[in-house]
Amino acid sequence: MDKLVIQGGHRLSGAVQASGSKNSALPLMAATLLSNGGAVTLHRIPDLKDIRTFRKLLEYLGVEISDQANTLSISTSNIRCAHAPYELVKQMRASIYVLGPLLARFGHASVSLPGGCAFGPRPIDLHLMTMEKLGASVSIEKGFIEAQVRGKRLKGAQIDFPISSVGATGNALMASVLAEGITTINNAAVEPEIVTLCRFLNAMGADIRRIGTPSLEIEGVQQLNATEFTNIFDRIEAATLLTAGAITGSSITVTDADPSQLTAVLGKLEQAGCRVITDTRSITLQSPDVLSRTDVIANPYPLFPTDMQAQWIALMTQAQGISHIIDKVYHERFNHIPELNRLGAHIEIRDNEATVYGPEKLTGTKVMSTDLRASACLVLAGLVAEGVTEVLRIYHLDRGYEHIEKKLSSLGAIVRRESYQEFI
Repeated sequence: MDKLVIQGGHRLSGAVQASGSKNSALPLMAATLLSNGGAVTLHRIPDLKDIRTFRKLLEYLGVEISDQANTLSISTSNIRCAHAPYELVKQMRASIYVLGPLLARFGHASVSLPGGCAFGPRPIDLHLMTMEKLGASVSIEKGFIEAQVRGKRLKGAQIDFPISSVGATGNALMASVLAEGITTINNAAVEPEIVTLCRFLNAMGADIRRIGTPSLEIEGVQQLNATEFTNIFDRIEAATLLTAGAITGSSITVTDADPSQLTAVLGKLEQAGCRVITDTRSITLQSPDVLSRTDVIANPYPLFPTDMQAQWIALMTQAQGISHIIDKVYHERFNHIPELNRLGAHIEIRDNEATVYGPEKLTGTKVMSTDLRASACLVLAGLVAEGVTEVLRIYHLDRGYEHIEKKLSSLGAIVRRESYQEFI
């Protein structure tokens, strides 16, 4: 097992390139299942554990994949089954993305109930409701979602989501592009990852309208074809790197990043006293002498992202005053707080609100990752803590951050990856 060993107290400087988005790459890879033949080429796919896991799932289905320098060539001509096994699906919740395209292309799908990060209930009922609305019979048998199209094709329908869900919107899109007739999706997610999926599907020959709005309209087509497409940048990775600059009192630049997708985070960084300079392809952050307390409420895009909630709490441990962080997306996503307190933070948690008292002097020690963003939060805290911090179980971190120790080291951080053995 690997850990990160961080020598805290070093300022950062320089520029670092944002990686491709994991949360966009996974549905793009799933959508290739809809291609009728030929090889789909996807550029800017990050080298991450989740990407490798999803690749194994697609290859199990019979997809042929080759890769070179963050580019995947994906051929779905020889798919041999529509069964996604427990052994692969249990490793990540995003495996549910294969349900819609398998059902749309082959008329049936058998997908194990998914696993993933362990924080709070994240039911798949909206995914199942979507498939039923489109004309499939759906049941759960022995831990598997069993879906079967009634008739020859799925049929267009009106889908009204009670809450906005990125995953369910993605599955609805992939299922409906080959459905007969017109589908409308109301209260659709508007995250950049969904916009990118829409554009990719249209590049393959789909007919999706009102892209970027909460009301999508899809007119089904007979088939989709192979195409070449470039993924967007990872806005959460970019925001995490900028927060690394802020927590260490540094000035850094993140390149190949679109600031229009980070408006809420950049606005909060400015409220905290940072100077943010942007152009169409980069973001520069200059830290203040003293960070100001800044409250945030995590909500769906375009508001402050839940995937930055943990990192923001780490930042506020170094801000002047008392700050309040509320997560309205995942109420139980606060497993990082006991570990931050082990480093010397003073944070109280009640229901879905964290109260952070700052600034507090952090002191390095061993801390344990519990999920992907909690891992990033602990790395940020380690950068500013006095002495050495060891962040254990970073397999969570490797799910969503491409070579983060190399990126931070390139900015001047003292961080290295080491292997260790846990005692049970």
